Amino acid sequence: MFIETEGTPNPATLKFLPGQAVMGDAGTIDFIDADAVAGRSSLAEALFALPGVSRVFLGNDFVSVTKADSEDWEELRPQILSTLMDHFVAGHPVLAEGVAVTEDAIAPEDEEIVTQIKELLDTRVRPAVAGDGGDIVFRGYRNGIVRLTMQGACSGCPSSRATLKHGVENMLRHYVPEVVSVEQVD
Repeated sequence: MFIETEGTPNPATLKFLPGQAVMGDAGTIDFIDADAVAGRSSLAEALFALPGVSRVFLGNDFVSVTKADSEDWEELRPQILSTLMDHFVAGHPVLAEGVAVTEDAIAPEDEEIVTQIKELLDTRVRPAVAGDGGDIVFRGYRNGIVRLTMQGACSGCPSSRATLKHGVENMLRHYVPEVVSVEQVD
């Protein structure tokens, strides 16, 4: 098994591509710290067991790992590669049984608008963000305000707020006139 490694715009995060599905069509999941795992993913638990791993993001075909500022990629990268290799070669599931990615409830009168927003995010935004080792997740819509969460490498990237406000907000406002603004939800 060969695992490719890519840099991201966030220097504290590397993207690891195992050459196979990680989450596949199940969505994405962002573990902001070791406490967030709580038995939900044996892969994330194994990565957090490594000294210096501060965040783990599981994408459709990649894993993004964020390191603590005090750590050096030269020492941490081989340990992460070994952990990923062991997990995938053993054929362990990425998520524990019954763990699912959930989404906020949508008001019935907003369903058509939300469908348009999600389609634009899925076709125009998410592929580019995934290329940088992250994801953008729809969290809600109310009174013209779209609530989104930046995940993975994008969550700590210095340019993520500018991407949301200038890129995503402008695009959504152009295609969906009901959208007034975009807010980042942490």
